[in-house]
Amino acid sequence: MTESVLDYMTRLGRAAREASRVIARASTAQKNRALQAAANALDAARSELTAANELDLAAGRANGLEPAMLERLALTPARIDGMIVGLRQVASLPDPVGAIRDMSYRPSGIQVGKMRVPLGVVGIIYESRPNVTIDAASLCLKSGNATILRGGSEAIHSNRAIAACVQRGLAEAGLPAAVVQVVETTDREAVGALITMPEYVDIIVPRGGRGLIERVSRDAKVPVIKHLDGICHIYVAADADLAKAQRIAFNAKTYRYGICGAMETLLVDAAVAADFLPAMAAQFAEKGVELRGCERTRDIIQVLPATEEDWHTEYLAAILSIRVVDGLDQAIEHINHYGSHHTDAIATENLAEARRFTAEVDSASVMINTPTCFADGFEYGLGAEIGISTDKIHARGPVGLEGLTCEKYIVVGDGQLRGQEPA
Repeated sequence: MTESVLDYMTRLGRAAREASRVIARASTAQKNRALQAAANALDAARSELTAANELDLAAGRANGLEPAMLERLALTPARIDGMIVGLRQVASLPDPVGAIRDMSYRPSGIQVGKMRVPLGVVGIIYESRPNVTIDAASLCLKSGNATILRGGSEAIHSNRAIAACVQRGLAEAGLPAAVVQVVETTDREAVGALITMPEYVDIIVPRGGRGLIERVSRDAKVPVIKHLDGICHIYVAADADLAKAQRIAFNAKTYRYGICGAMETLLVDAAVAADFLPAMAAQFAEKGVELRGCERTRDIIQVLPATEEDWHTEYLAAILSIRVVDGLDQAIEHINHYGSHHTDAIATENLAEARRFTAEVDSASVMINTPTCFADGFEYGLGAEIGISTDKIHARGPVGLEGLTCEKYIVVGDGQLRGQEPA
């Protein structure tokens, strides 16, 4: 009898739960050995990876996949190099598991502190980019978690080939293959099963478009680490160094249009708007960025009218909305109302304004005199990231190794009894 999707996912979940207990007690050296061996396996399997990826690309072309999606799907030699480097970098990072902090004596004589421990089983649902398989697998492995990876159907052959290399690394380190499992079926029911198995899965991380993340957030019975949008702002204050602010804003928008840390709205203080906007607009025009502005912006430069919807939009494209505001209060009000609590920045030379901005803007990352595109786990020194969270419980901002762990209390005594004075 053919195995149902639910039975298949239950089997994966049960295996992951058992493997999670093994990887949780693995030593740092053993985990690093698995990561280095997986890197060697990837290096040795370049031709197999390329052949598997070509199957996905051919299917994508036949199915009319957009050029941008095909580009994200491609496993170029440089991307394979990047995956190998990424594995070695994660192996070199400090292991958060087992770290104990704040150990202190209580009046009773007991000692109380906190120890960092793995989450258990992490389910990751993602689209298109096969290199996410390596990012997710390596971070989960190093942080002592088992993981179930459900990539997009368009990358199924690539993901299987990558997972085989990771499992060779696990075998070489004496760790069970179920520490990292790729869902082999492309049936959409697999996602529904994965997000509703709290007995086997401890956390879900969705990486993809808004539709995927909304569906997971709505239907999951397992806690979710996620962000829906990256509607990121830069506010150019009255006390900004305008030349510096132009460089920051230009980089924030044009470094890469499709990342969640790209600036989508530029706020400019009315006191400097006439000096700042014309040169800024000329720079964006050279790059082919379409500008949409409020009425006060259109009094200064020639741009398309911005609608109410524009302030709510994550373009992920060469489009930017611009608003002229009356000072810091209005800028903060705009960001907290229209933003997605992802990443927002201020350009200013006024320390008091910068402090207020960082205190009052309610976002996962708040920046001073630097472009929002720096919102990235690698740039933050995390080595890599499993995603960026705009939630306020557990993890916020780029989620690296520490975000894939939690803490438990450790209490040490020497025979003390509650209700008795210490000797």
